[in-house]
Amino acid sequence: MAFIKEESEDLKIEETFRVKHEDAEQLTDLLPWKEEIPELNDVKEEKDLDEEGHLISGVKTSENSAQQTGPVSCFTCKECGKSLTTKRTLNDHMRIHTGEKPCQCKQCGNRYIDKSTLRRHMITHTGERPFTCQQCGKGFTRKSNLEVHTRIHTGQKAFTCQQCGHGFTRKSNLEVHTRIHTGEKPFICPQCGNCFSRKMLLEVHMRIHTGKKPYACQHCGNSFTRKQSLDVHMRTHNEERPHICQECGVSFIYKNSLEEHMRNHTGEKPFTCQHCGNGFTRKRNLEDHMRIHNEERPHICQECGVSFIYKNSLTEHMTTHTGEKPFTCQQCGNGFTRKRNLKDHMITHTGEKPFTCEQCGKGFTKKSNLKVHMRVHTEERPYTCEQCGKSFTLKDNLESHRRIHMAGKSHTAYTSII
Repeated sequence: MAFIKEESEDLKIEETFRVKHEDAEQLTDLLPWKEEIPELNDVKEEKDLDEEGHLISGVKTSENSAQQTGPVSCFTCKECGKSLTTKRTLNDHMRIHTGEKPCQCKQCGNRYIDKSTLRRHMITHTGERPFTCQQCGKGFTRKSNLEVHTRIHTGQKAFTCQQCGHGFTRKSNLEVHTRIHTGEKPFICPQCGNCFSRKMLLEVHMRIHTGKKPYACQHCGNSFTRKQSLDVHMRTHNEERPHICQECGVSFIYKNSLEEHMRNHTGEKPFTCQHCGNGFTRKRNLEDHMRIHNEERPHICQECGVSFIYKNSLTEHMTTHTGEKPFTCQQCGNGFTRKRNLKDHMITHTGEKPFTCEQCGKGFTKKSNLKVHMRVHTEERPYTCEQCGKSFTLKDNLESHRRIHMAGKSHTAYTSII
C-alpha cells in the first residue's frame, strides 16, 4: 500500500490519496486536463474521474506520502454561488454562464458544454435505448424517462393540481396544466400576436405563417403541419378491405369489424348500461358511455381547459387552436376539420341523397334532415311555445314565433308610456 500527498501552492489545497500499487497502472492516461495545471505535469499516475468530472482516486509517485486528512475541497461559482468539489467541474459549470460549448457532435453539428451531455445526445443518432420497461418492453435513452414511464403501469401520479385535483406523472405537465387556471399564455406569436400556453403549440401555429408543412402524405401528396393530422388523414386512403357487408356494401379490414357493423342492420345491442338501460353494439362504446354517468372527462385541452370524454374529440378540438383542416376535398380543395364534414360536403359534388323517406320517396343528403322530414308524416311537433302552447316541427320556427310575443310586449310597453 502506498500513500501519496499532493500540494498546490496556487489553490492552497492539500489532497491526499491512498491506492494499491497493482491498481496504479490502470489509472494512467485518464487525465486529459493535466496540462492545465503545471504542478501536475510530473505526475506519472493520473486521476480517475466520473462523468461529472468528480475525483474518484489518484496516484502520484512521490517519496513523501500521507493519508488524506483535511476537509473536502470546495470551489464556488462567483456568478450564481453554486459549490462544486473540483476545479474541473467548476470550469465545466462556468460554460453555462459564458455560453461556451466546446463539445461538438460530428453527426449533426450540435454543440454541448461537456462530454457527458454529448454522449447522451449521441444516443439519438445510434438509436440505442439501454433502459427497458419490464412491463411492456418499451426502451428509453435515459433512466429518468423510464422512471416516469413506469408510473403509467403503477398508476402513480405524484404531482397533483391544487386547484382541481387532477394528477400528473410529471412536474412539467402539472406546470403546463396550471396555466389553464391562471390563464397564463407566455408564448406569443410575433406575426399576429396570438398567445399560447405551450411552446409546442406556438411552433405548430407558426407554420400557418411560414407555410411549412413537414408531414406529407405518401399517397396523395397532401402535407400537414402536425403529425397527428397526417395520421388522421391517412385513414381517408382505402387499404385492402376484403370483408364486405352484404346489406350496404361497406367494407372492412378485419372480420370482427364487419361482425360489429352487422349489428347496425340487425339492431342487436348486446352491451347494456346498468344506469340508464341504453344498449350498445360495442363494449368500448359502453365504456365510453359510462363516463357520462361518472362525469369522467380524461382528455383535457392544455390550451383552453375544455375536457372531453373521447380522445378523438380532443384531437378534433385542437384544430380550432391550430387552424388546421386535415380533411381535403379532392374535387374543389376545400378543407375540413372533421371527416364527417368532408363526407357531407362530397354530396354537393355527387348529388347523392342516400337517406330516403319510406313514406313519400323524398331523398335527403343527411340523416338528420330525414328525421326532421318524417315529422311531416307523423305530425310530431316537439317544440312548444310556453306563451301560447303552439307547437312546431323545427326549433327555428319556434324561435321565429317567439318574436311575435316579444314584439307584442314591446308594443304594449310603448302604448302604456304614451
